[in-house]
Parts: sequence; structure tokens; C-alpha cells
Amino acid sequence: MLKVGLTGGIGAGKSEVSRLLVECGAVLIDADRIAREVVEPGTPGLAAIVDAFGTDVLAPDGSLDRPGLGSLVFADPDRLAVLNAIVHPLVGARSRELEEAVAEDAVVVHDVPLLTENGLAPLYDLVIVVDASPGTQLDRLVRRRGMTEEDARARMAAQATREQRREIADIVIDNDVPLEALERRVKEVWADLVRRERASRRPPQE
Repeated sequence: MLKVGLTGGIGAGKSEVSRLLVECGAVLIDADRIAREVVEPGTPGLAAIVDAFGTDVLAPDGSLDRPGLGSLVFADPDRLAVLNAIVHPLVGARSRELEEAVAEDAVVVHDVPLLTENGLAPLYDLVIVVDASPGTQLDRLVRRRGMTEEDARARMAAQATREQRREIADIVIDNDVPLEALERRVKEVWADLVRRERASRRPPQE
């Protein structure tokens, strides 16, 4: 098995790259999706959040009010640390469960938005960074996601810098390119990942 960490700044196109890798044959483990799953109604994760922050963080239907919780924690580092201490171990445990269930010869891609920020690179055999210029990121956030320019810039500034992400990268995928070029590059990377996975299973030479 080859364990790959995939990350990139907001608006860099990481989701598109993960989609293309799955089309090639990768097994995707999406940290954002798992983070939502472990705090669904009835889970220990949601119960722990309510214990820590009170019932005001619940929506009328009993689910987690994500915008409401976000407004509480992102302006308060101590509260954010409390939330992370609840959610991150649950995400890690669920990720390991999913990883253990796949075939031994799989290429497993962990889609982790804050891989750089949380110092998670050592958990993976290699790290892929999807890279785009700040101008491209800003354009995508404003034009495709409907953010205001101010909000988009704030979200970008809250993440690791482009240079910090590139420093931990074993492979960089440039996404300042048309989709056709991105597809070609992802196929090249996939072939490399398959070679690495096969090499990892070869017995050492005497």
C-alpha cells in the first residue's frame, strides 16, 4: 500500500485532482467528509462538542450548526484548540479504519486541506501539493464560489503560504493550466504512484 497525502490552498483545485486520481484507480479518503461524518446527530463527536460549547451550536433539527460554531471558534484560538482536540482524533481513527479496509496493493490518497498547517506530512509515504498562483485562487473563489474578494483573501491568508506547502511536497501538480493539461499531468503522477507502490512491495536485494 502507498499512502499519499494530498493538499493545496483553497481554490487551487485539489478536489478536481482528487477526482481525477480516483478515476485513475486511487482509493480516496476525504478528511473533510469524515469530519462531517464524525459529528452527525447521535455520534459521540457531536455529544462532546455540545458538552464543550453548549446547545447553542445545534441547529433546530439537532444537527451541528457549522456556521454558528465557526463564528465561535475561529476568532478564539483557545476554543478552536478545544474543537480540534475533539474532532481531529475522531477523524484520524476513522481514516485508519477506512485505510485498513482497502486492498494491500492500493494507492490510498488522503485528501487533507490543512495537511501543511497541522504538520501531518510525516504520516504519509509522500505528499502531493496542488499548486496555483494566488491570482488563480482568488479568481476561482470569487467567480466559481461566489465569495467576495475580501472574504476570499481572508480565507487564503488564514492558510499556509504557497512556499510552505511547496516545501513539504514530494510532487507538485501545477493547476494554473487548462483542464486537459491537468488531466495529462495527473495521469503522469498516477503512473509514478503505481510504480512507487509496486517498488515498495519488492523484496530487498541481497
